[in-house]
Amino acid sequence: MRCTNKVYLAELLERHDVATPRTIVTHRDNLEEVVAILGFPCVLKKPDSAFSAGVVKVNDRDELSARLEEYFADSDLVVAQEFLPTEFDWRIGIIDRQPLYAAKYYMAQGHWQIIKQDREDDSRYGKAEVMPIELAPRRAVNAALKAANLIGDGLYGVDVKQSKGKFYVIEVNDNPNLDAGVEDRVLRDELYRRIMSVFLKRIEQRKAPTH
Repeated sequence: MRCTNKVYLAELLERHDVATPRTIVTHRDNLEEVVAILGFPCVLKKPDSAFSAGVVKVNDRDELSARLEEYFADSDLVVAQEFLPTEFDWRIGIIDRQPLYAAKYYMAQGHWQIIKQDREDDSRYGKAEVMPIELAPRRAVNAALKAANLIGDGLYGVDVKQSKGKFYVIEVNDNPNLDAGVEDRVLRDELYRRIMSVFLKRIEQRKAPTH
């Protein structure tokens, strides 16, 4: 619930001074604030959006009004965010409050997101470049850890944008991709061993008798 709800996540990150793109929780009465502060283009996110679905870029006031009207049919609040164009997003994998893996997720060709959904059943992905966590920018890793630790001690994939020398947390995903040949490219089986050992230890602790 905490990181799958974009409104909750936006307010949580702001409250704890985690760097994010400029963000406004939007309702029917503050459209002018979005226009004045964020300008165009900007990004709109449904509170329950995931895997790039329910996330759109709007380029002018007419698009903004139309998309908000569409989204307000399902929710009283929508997250509006500054658009930061980048070639890739950093994905920092975290387990039990420790960094696990680092990857660059490149934008899908000719698109502004890592996933381009041409049709409902047809998606195209940008390439992924995985590296040892030690080679990722320390500020990206620290930003990801700060954000994930606000959520809990589970398995997370934190998306971080690098723009003009600064790092901004975009999302904290509690169901991150772990695809064979991609996220496990560096650690291989050790990636899964580390994850399973954390959850096995927790299961054993719960089963242990209490006195």
